[in-house]
Formats: sequence, structure tokens, C-alpha cells
Amino acid sequence: MRDVKSRNYFEQMKGRGTRTLDADNLKKVTPSAKTAKTHYVIVDAIGVTKSLKTASQPLITKPSVPLKDLATGVMMGVRDEDTVSSLAGRLARLDKQLDEHEQARIKEAAGGVPLHEIARCLFDAVDPDRIEEEAAKAAGGAEPTDAQRAEARDKLVGQAANVFTGPLISLIDGIRREKEQTIDHDTLDTVLGQGWSGDAKKNAEELSEEFADYLQEHRDEIEALTIFYNQPARRSHITYSMIKAVLDAIKTDRPRLAPLRVWRAYALLDDYKGTDPVNELTALVALIRRVCGIDEKLAPYADTVRRDFQNWILKRHSGAGEKFTEEQMDWLRMIRDHITTSIHIERDDLDMAPFNAKGGLGRMYQLFGTNMDGLIDELNEALAV
Repeated sequence: MRDVKSRNYFEQMKGRGTRTLDADNLKKVTPSAKTAKTHYVIVDAIGVTKSLKTASQPLITKPSVPLKDLATGVMMGVRDEDTVSSLAGRLARLDKQLDEHEQARIKEAAGGVPLHEIARCLFDAVDPDRIEEEAAKAAGGAEPTDAQRAEARDKLVGQAANVFTGPLISLIDGIRREKEQTIDHDTLDTVLGQGWSGDAKKNAEELSEEFADYLQEHRDEIEALTIFYNQPARRSHITYSMIKAVLDAIKTDRPRLAPLRVWRAYALLDDYKGTDPVNELTALVALIRRVCGIDEKLAPYADTVRRDFQNWILKRHSGAGEKFTEEQMDWLRMIRDHITTSIHIERDDLDMAPFNAKGGLGRMYQLFGTNMDGLIDELNEALAV
């Protein structure tokens, strides 16, 4: 048994007693009853009815204060309940909107602490029962003073705030901006006409220049960009995770430079009429190739891979050399399609779909023998981003 400090919670507890019960149902639990339930009795063994109760307040009492300012304030030593509960509420709400990858990024930046745990610790730090318990320890079991309660709250908030760092706050705020959506129900738009805006080309030029400047600015900080700009011979070593790191950095630092948005800008400038990329990563690869000058015009990465694959096959089959069998070609095409979406292929990938349905790593070894690893390296080289 324990005391409760919430007035609303206590009223809910008492509310259980007001539930009605007819005579038959009452006799099932109290055989000596003569009538239906007429009253209830509160047996207070620990002084719940005598302790101070507080009314529940909205969690987010500072909705107009930016999330970044709330988090920075708590990190720098702000300990008031309104700020802490508002931050906890905003983080809890954001946590419900995140996918697994975004959850993992925040967890990594927080030193292994997931976002929902950060929010829970902040909630606990301003929970009246937790504060009372901590203050009672400081008071040696006696009734704590208001000063001791304030000191206990500050201590609990300080412990919960230890997780916050500048990079973590920037990451959370960057992801929050991606999720933010403003809906205006009062001033609905009306379509007056369709077609390219007169300033479309100018806007596309500005967006493409901003994207190119961003890549140039971070060419020495992000590994994939360093390879593209400074070590072109290592392009075959660029992996899926490297390109994903570029995408994550763009989404955090410059959400307006989303690859598919920048793709449409370059498509307008290069008069591209083809299909759109299959996903953001392949769009990003194609855009980086375009900015670095590898491609003179915008070209989907899938088309580039297919073209290079065709050239590689023609080169291998030219002359009197050994030709690939049809089953070998089926495997090579699967590898080509894997590189189209995943940028790079490694030995371990052969035990995942779609290769596992065809026998996986073991079957490829049967088909290509000791040349298998060399062939994988050769394909990564020939189809390099």
C-alpha cells in the first residue's frame, strides 16, 4: 500500500465505491447482506485521506515554446515543472511518429537510451509521488519541507537531463521538423490554372545550387562524399550504409533538400522525361553523380547500372573466353538488380532474399566456384556508383 498525491487519481479510487450493486450480486460476495448495496466505507490504513493532493494539469503547458528551446533549457539547468513536463509530453508525442530507423538514430545519439525512455524519465522526475519519496529520504523519514521537495525535484530532473547533448537535441529537432505538418482549415486554396510556374526554372536553379553547395560543404565530413570528390578510384567501396549516412545528414540539416525534391529540380533543368527513381537512396546517388560531374545529364541510377552491366557482359563474352551459362546469367542479373537498389553487394547478402530462394551462398559457389569472390568484387567495380 502507498499514498497517492494526485487528486484526480484519488477521486477515481473513491469512484469505485459509488458503483451500484443489486441484492443478488451483493450476496455473492457478502452472504450476510440483507439488501442491495446502500453505501461504502473507506478504510484508510496509511493516511491517504489526510495527505496533500494536487490536481492534474495538462502535460504540455508551454505549447508555443519550440522543442529545441525546451530541451536546451533542461540541459542547461532549467528545472521548473512546466518546462520539464512540456518537454516530456512533446518527446512522447514525437516518439509515436518515428519509424524504426529514426528510433535507432536517436538511441545511438543518446548513448543507447531510446526516446520513450528519455520521456519516461522526465515524467518520473516531476511525478509528485517520486518527489515525495526522494524528499522523505533526505528528511530521514520525517515529513519533508517544501525546500526539500524542490531540491528532490531538481535532483531527479538533473539525473533525467544527463542524456541531453547538443548533437542529440539537434537530431531530435531535425527529425521533428520532418514530421511537422501545418493544416490550415480556414483559408482553403482554389486551383486557378495548371502548368509550370514562370519562375519554375529559377527556383530549380536555386535548389540545385543549394544542393551542390551542401555536398561541397560536407565533402570532407561524410565518407561517401569524400570518396566521390577526392577518391574516385574507391567508388566501388561505397556501401548502402555510407549513402544512407548522406541521406540522414541531409534530412537532419536541410530537410528542404530531400532527394526526390532536388531530383525534380534537376529533371526540369536537364529536360529529363524518364521515370522517377525507385527510392530516395537511388535518387541521391544519381544526384551526387550529376553534381560531381560523373554524369553530364541527370540519369536514374538503375539505368546506369543496367548499362554498365550490359557493357560488362559484352566484354566478358567477347572473343574466345568462357561464356556464362543461363543459370549463371540469372544469378548475375539478380546481383545487378540488388546493386540497383542497395548500391553494393557483399558475400553475406547472398543468404538473403532473393538469393536464398535460389540456394543462397552455397548455390552461387557451386555455379562459380573459387571465382565467386573475385566475381563479386568485379561486379562492384564494374557497376560502381
